[in-house]
Amino acid sequence: MSRFRRSAARVITTLAGLFVFVALVAPNELNRLTPGALVRIPIEALLGVALLLVLSARPRRVVAVLAGITLGLLTILKIFDVGFSSVLQRPFDPMGDWYLVGSGLEFVKGSLGQVAAIGSVVGAALLAIAVLLLMALSVLRLTRLAVRRRNAATRAVAALGVVWVTCAVLGAQIVPGVPVAAGSAATLAYDHALQIRDGVRDRKAFASELAVDAFRDTPGDQLLAGLRGKDVALVIVESYGRTAVENPELAPRIGAVLDDGNRRLAAAGFASRSAFLTSSTTGGASWLAHASLLAGLWIDNQQRYRDLEASNRLTLSSAFGRAGWRTVGIMPGVTSTWPEAAFYHYDQIYDSKHLGYRGPNFSWSTMPDQYTLLAFQRLERTAPGHPPVMAEIPLVSSHAPWSPIPQLVDWHSIGDGAVFAPMAEGGAAPNAILTRDPTRVRADYGRSIEYSLNSLISYVETYGDDNLVLIFLGDHQPNQIVTGEGASRDVPITIIARDRAVLDRISGWGWQDGLKPGPDAPVWRMDAFRDRFLTAFGPQPEPARSPSAPTR
Repeated sequence: MSRFRRSAARVITTLAGLFVFVALVAPNELNRLTPGALVRIPIEALLGVALLLVLSARPRRVVAVLAGITLGLLTILKIFDVGFSSVLQRPFDPMGDWYLVGSGLEFVKGSLGQVAAIGSVVGAALLAIAVLLLMALSVLRLTRLAVRRRNAATRAVAALGVVWVTCAVLGAQIVPGVPVAAGSAATLAYDHALQIRDGVRDRKAFASELAVDAFRDTPGDQLLAGLRGKDVALVIVESYGRTAVENPELAPRIGAVLDDGNRRLAAAGFASRSAFLTSSTTGGASWLAHASLLAGLWIDNQQRYRDLEASNRLTLSSAFGRAGWRTVGIMPGVTSTWPEAAFYHYDQIYDSKHLGYRGPNFSWSTMPDQYTLLAFQRLERTAPGHPPVMAEIPLVSSHAPWSPIPQLVDWHSIGDGAVFAPMAEGGAAPNAILTRDPTRVRADYGRSIEYSLNSLISYVETYGDDNLVLIFLGDHQPNQIVTGEGASRDVPITIIARDRAVLDRISGWGWQDGLKPGPDAPVWRMDAFRDRFLTAFGPQPEPARSPSAPTR
């Protein structure tokens, strides 16, 4: 063998060893992926080498290939975990999260285009095949090396085994928080196996929760009596989280928008009350939060969402429909078939293709929030004597990647949305969220929230009347590139009305005056809102009568 071939063989063997070693010890969270995280001894490698050394040639090859494929699958699973922990602050759930992979592709398509989405699929498929193939080949190569140098391999396994046991007993750590005695690959497999077991148990528990509904059989004339004749808009502001009103980098500007909104709306005769809800999701998967809010159940995974969708659970939208309201969904973020519409029982769904918008997309956002609100006004609130309407309106301008961001224009100049075209050409490229400075990302996020809030305030100012009740809230906190680690899942919620009788109905909630909830504002779980809302606006109990004086 030539010197070049010997050198190449050594390099390939070294790379194979590094590939297997990193796959075994690398953490499954991006913020833990540091050089110090690799200062570990993987027990799986020691046990694997020991097993392979005692097997005969043919079984050894079979076991080596199976071990390589298994480790390759665990590596792919670890990659999924890294992605999910970066966006949703939790690991990948093999039971229900495959749907979110499709949603991720929709985000890529909406932000970067069809070619990028197709390229992502092709690239991911090739990467998965490469990981499986290269891992199997790497384990085979290292197995042959261990067999050729059996004595040295045996001594190394024995010595490292003693070191591993000693470090495990002593809890040795060279890098704080990273034990030298590693079993991360086995732990990863075990944890995800537990996820599957817990998923089965959770499904049974959720079936019991789903069977209980205090309002299931409530007649329509006993629902929402306190809102008769009102147009009720339930507006969900994408990624509007507690961070927006409390983070020192964001709160001054967003707080100024809300304070100015308080003054403007008070001048127009409106009042408001605010608090916080704890969302069932964070960083994404907005539909889980929408379902928790509307159905009054804790929907924090896709399995629960599917089971809910297959049920006849009374939602806020169906409650309004039962009580006589026209119910509509103004859905600028829906760009294709939306099967869930049947579950929510809306009389009319206006998706992105049926809102009359002819302007440009703003990255993933199909249209500016101001246009979405105007479309609601045009389609449902302009006709004289129109029936009371309840609308769910998810706004999308504050959806990642938060660039470019539209600007408010005069409502009468909006037309079909072409006026927004010049604004879509500014800002950072959508894919720059991955590379631009986190401080810039947070600033862009804050600007998008300012725009959404200003749009809402201006809408109420311009089109609000005695019959408008507007509820707006966030669906979830933004990605942790904005919130930082350890942020809560709380989102602000506000109710605005000119009719004080509406706000009197919620006086017992303890919510704070104004558009901005303070640090000590009440915090409810998001699934608690439906029942409290239906109770507050249901028939009020008659006051107790004083007993009549006895007659003589």
